[in-house]
Amino acid sequence: MNTIQIQNKAKLIEVSGLKNSTNEVLLNVDQVKEKIVMPKLYPNSILFAQWGDDLSEEEQKEAEGLFQIYGYNAFLSNQLPIDRKLSDTRDKRCLMKNYPRDLPSIGVVLIYINEALSVIKRAVRSIITHTPKHLLREIVLVDDYSTYNDLGKPLQDYIDQIHKERPGLIKKVWHQQQMGLSQSRISGWEHATADVVAVLDAHIETTEGWAEPLLDRIKADRTVVVSPVFDKVYFDDLHVERYYPSSHGFDWALWCMYESFRPEWLKTGDESQPGKSPSVMGIFAADRLFLGEIGGLDGGMTVYGGENVELGIRVWLCGGSVEVVPCSRIAHIERTHKPYARDLNPSMRRNALRVADIWLDEYKRNVLIAWNLPFKNHGIDTGDVSERRKLREKLKCKPFKWYLDNVYPSLETWDNLLGYGVLQNALLRSHCVDQGVVPGNIPILYGCHSQQTQHCFYNADGEIIIGGIKSHKYNSNRCLVDPGSGSTPTLQDCQLARLKQLHMHWDFKQGQSIRNNATKRCLEIAQGESSYYEVIIQQCSGQSWTIEHLITSF
Repeated sequence: MNTIQIQNKAKLIEVSGLKNSTNEVLLNVDQVKEKIVMPKLYPNSILFAQWGDDLSEEEQKEAEGLFQIYGYNAFLSNQLPIDRKLSDTRDKRCLMKNYPRDLPSIGVVLIYINEALSVIKRAVRSIITHTPKHLLREIVLVDDYSTYNDLGKPLQDYIDQIHKERPGLIKKVWHQQQMGLSQSRISGWEHATADVVAVLDAHIETTEGWAEPLLDRIKADRTVVVSPVFDKVYFDDLHVERYYPSSHGFDWALWCMYESFRPEWLKTGDESQPGKSPSVMGIFAADRLFLGEIGGLDGGMTVYGGENVELGIRVWLCGGSVEVVPCSRIAHIERTHKPYARDLNPSMRRNALRVADIWLDEYKRNVLIAWNLPFKNHGIDTGDVSERRKLREKLKCKPFKWYLDNVYPSLETWDNLLGYGVLQNALLRSHCVDQGVVPGNIPILYGCHSQQTQHCFYNADGEIIIGGIKSHKYNSNRCLVDPGSGSTPTLQDCQLARLKQLHMHWDFKQGQSIRNNATKRCLEIAQGESSYYEVIIQQCSGQSWTIEHLITSF
């Protein structure tokens, strides 16, 4: 007789059957008519969108509460084995590589603030399990002033347990006030003694063979800063998705992003080969002494964001290089929110401007443009940058133009921009031009909020870009077009508009009309049938426009 075993948490209706010696219900498959799905207490929570149908109400409350704290499923993490085995996601060619035994020693730094204890335990255990014993000198836990009780004695108890098998392996550093991500990484680096320091998040799991490829590259070249490939651990059910090896890039706001490696790597067709990268995402390994020689990490960075881009830029400019090593893989939990703040924009903006002040030379202006800030008197204090500028002089670092030409040529330099920011008509200063509904290509007039949908750009070619400007040459923007008939302007892909010779060029003088060069009609505003003002194109009536920030008077 075909049977299935119904575990204690399974909720069934119309159940009848025999019990075995352990009092578990044994049923015919035909007898299982329906599985009860528990009512969802949090139907709008993304935690339960794909997970948790069989949880009781009490379990849902606990899971949701922990999720709001951690940004991932700590409830499930607490039930998983500390030493769970993950699939090997390496390319098969990686498995054929042989690494010498006499690689540099490694110290692993784990950074955290208010992390789930089970997640930290799993990270530590995975490092011990998957790093050759003769190479792993230390694990440095850096606690950036956590306030949760289970990161006190319960964590220390776990450390004591580890020390019974590996005496002295774990060092714990505890900040007496919150110092931010960059300073936490500095603390870890300062307490490490191994040849190589690997700086990781605490919400990771290392996998088989993760360390040797990184150490091998650094042994070959002590000036290379290397990064593993991060496989994605989903925040809800904690399953792992293999990620294809990618370069670590950034936009002019200095937000990180994954990008394709450069053509020369793609041409090899060999996924096991390291690839050059403009920057690092934040998880990296470096020769400990070399990292010190080039200034470690910038302690002037606050809270979170930008410090990884700063490191990548500085390494390249000051005599080193950055690589992603695909044969090294680490599983990394993708949080839904960060522990430092729900809105990281203020700290990210401030840190980006600090990087620009020190390293970007004349291209500092692009960071200001990306954050929609004026060139002068933006009012954001980036801290004392004098020591970092002295470091740049001491190391004889290259100019940022060299970096753009040789390391990151796909960054768009925005050389022809004349003005940027919100675009307003003198008749209705409370409203701004907005990209409108997406998908869709009709610009609208909307109450000014100065977010990206209202960021406009006017360039020397007479193009008006609406709804934000892309930082890379491989992307395209949306340009304002007069369709030539009717009164409704449109937004079209700028590259296609040029190719099709659409009416996309405008004559605009600050404080005057915006007139199309081809049709001679003007961009204006008028009340529609609903009495709301709309953006229209019509015969010029003398309406005037201003754009928020001028790069060059026009």
